[in-house]
Amino acid sequence: MKKDNQLNKQDFLAVKRRKIIQWIILPIVIITILFGWKYPFLGFSVPLVMLMGIAEGFFRGRYVCGNLCPRGAFFDRIMYGLSPKKNIPGFFRNKYLRILLFLALMGAMIYRISLDPASVVHWGRVFWIMCVATTSLGLVLAIFLHQRSWCSFCPVGSVQNVLGGGKGQLKIDKDKCIECKRCEKACTLNLPIVRYKNTGIMSHRDCLKCSECIAVCPEQALSWPD
Repeated sequence: MKKDNQLNKQDFLAVKRRKIIQWIILPIVIITILFGWKYPFLGFSVPLVMLMGIAEGFFRGRYVCGNLCPRGAFFDRIMYGLSPKKNIPGFFRNKYLRILLFLALMGAMIYRISLDPASVVHWGRVFWIMCVATTSLGLVLAIFLHQRSWCSFCPVGSVQNVLGGGKGQLKIDKDKCIECKRCEKACTLNLPIVRYKNTGIMSHRDCLKCSECIAVCPEQALSWPD
């Protein structure tokens, strides 16, 4: 029992630490959108976050999406209270839709950059336009569906899904799980966690590694691999 209490405290602290970090980094996306038109160098925050997410994706899947992405932080901390929190439509996670969106956005970015490839200012402005366009879509989806709807098919998140979505997967103690589904209500990406109870592993590759589900489980049936 003492060990369980210690684990529960660690999980609570992990979630609290994540929230603090998110409050610190979420201004990045706000500042980029509001001032990137005037100061295009701010647009370079976009590829920096993209590269960080892809690099970390090899080791921990979508961890950056759930913990270190400024836009994800904005959705979690600001849009959470404004969203109706409806279930994210299943087709949003369709792999063909995600591939199509990835190719469309990357193609548009490369084309726009090719119009003036020698200009750093032009590059920054292209990244800014991408940030404004995709965040605007994310805001609409957050207002009408779920705050993290965009993240369910985000191109960078999809790359992380492919690179390391199967690593560090959430463990489920089926003997402890009472199927109360509090974990699913707390899940940042609205994943069907209880569905994986009998396998002992929540093998959904889009898990954001946010630990929110672990912190709310009344039976402490969820944990990360050692």
